[in-house]
Amino acid sequence: MPTGVPIRDAEQQLFAAAERVLLRDGPSALTSRAVAAEAGVAKGLVHRHFADFDAFLAGLVLDRTARWERQASALSASAGQDDVVEHLTEALVRLFSPVTVSIVGLIIARPALRDRLREAGTARIPLLGEGTETIRACLAAARRRGRLAGEADVGTIAPLLTGAVHLLCTERECAPPPHAEVRKIVRAALGG
Repeated sequence: MPTGVPIRDAEQQLFAAAERVLLRDGPSALTSRAVAAEAGVAKGLVHRHFADFDAFLAGLVLDRTARWERQASALSASAGQDDVVEHLTEALVRLFSPVTVSIVGLIIARPALRDRLREAGTARIPLLGEGTETIRACLAAARRRGRLAGEADVGTIAPLLTGAVHLLCTERECAPPPHAEVRKIVRAALGG
């Protein structure tokens, strides 16, 4: 691989390569060498942009969390305007994309990555925590608009939904999870 050739958006190219390796080969195959090979760059490029590989992985997780948060703001803004079950189903299916499920698995598999993420200020599992908060905000908006019972405990229902759908995705390869199964979970959580 030639050196000294400028690469546009090197971090994003490396993150995209890491996602491909993660989706294809799983968390144990994700190494700086595998990312560099997938991106078609020299291994040193990863270390030129990041202090070490765990810093790279933390950057990947934080970048993908920021992407989710941009999607989440649009989902939250439209909450309670449509059918509540369909809106929550769509939000959960979007949250549990193959990339999200793989990244959550990566976070769980790598204690050093969890440490880095804590150092970066995350107090929960990224993506799952933000996703749960988005679902809670959607439920609260639906409750405010009278589309959900006033006594609905959105603080309990939100993690129940994200936990159930995450479990659905980890029990078998189903990311994104099937709409029909997610809809069934949402209906059950909302009391039918």
